[in-house]
Amino acid sequence: MGASMCGHLIDAGFSATVYTRSKEKAQGLLDKGATWADTPKEVAENSGVIFSIVGFPSDVRAVMLGEDGALAGASSDSVLVDMTTSEPSLAIEIYEAAKAKGIYSVDAPVSGGDVGAKNGTLSIMIGGDTEIVEALQPCWDAMGQTIVHQGPAGAGQHTKMVNQTLIATGMIGVCEALLYGYRAGLDLETVMKSVSSGAAGSWSLSNLGPRIIDNNFAPGFFVEHFIKDMGIALDESRRMGLSMPGLALGHQLYMAVQAMGHGRDGTHALELALAKISGIDWKNRS
Repeated sequence: MGASMCGHLIDAGFSATVYTRSKEKAQGLLDKGATWADTPKEVAENSGVIFSIVGFPSDVRAVMLGEDGALAGASSDSVLVDMTTSEPSLAIEIYEAAKAKGIYSVDAPVSGGDVGAKNGTLSIMIGGDTEIVEALQPCWDAMGQTIVHQGPAGAGQHTKMVNQTLIATGMIGVCEALLYGYRAGLDLETVMKSVSSGAAGSWSLSNLGPRIIDNNFAPGFFVEHFIKDMGIALDESRRMGLSMPGLALGHQLYMAVQAMGHGRDGTHALELALAKISGIDWKNRS
């Protein structure tokens, strides 16, 4: 996702200095004119706005707050933008640490997966100071389609937890429905024509349903990252005194998907675990 997002920024006329842990993954961006940096600190030393999108909160902490992190290299009035789905408390911590150095910080997690990143149609959920969020509008426009400032630091991450809760329970419905259709002897592609555009329609059904039918479980978003997101949402729910049984069920089901060896597959690999519970070998169904 990050490569596509950065590519859109370059296409919009922005210069880019990039760092990834695996340099070969940045080759497409280097071919488009980006400059390579050896550390996040070096990226920040050569940039006014520093974007990050990584895997886990520990990665965010290292990339933003570590010894060779972006904050260490950022100059006064520069802006740190973390687009990882991460902990709201960490977003606030980064904001406060940046503010102490005269630097701005914004949390801006995204939704839309690999398709949204490639097409520049992501939903971007933003937490931070209004004037900074507004100043970055050309960047948001290059990467996304639905761009909403949710409130102060951490508000973007809290909104993403709402998003992930909706997806977790929604994917159970998508996978169970297709499993039902299969066991009932229906042609699933024909079923999709009836249900995807009606009241039962959803992004997950329209975009991931066909992949499930085609046994294409390549990741738009990793199962292991989704488990991380649900864990954050459950932790926040406990802190707020909320009971979230649907989310807890989704988390447990996805733990089963990971235990089956599909942690690096897409979230729609949930179908494989639900099918196995019913004694169906989904990939080898006739």
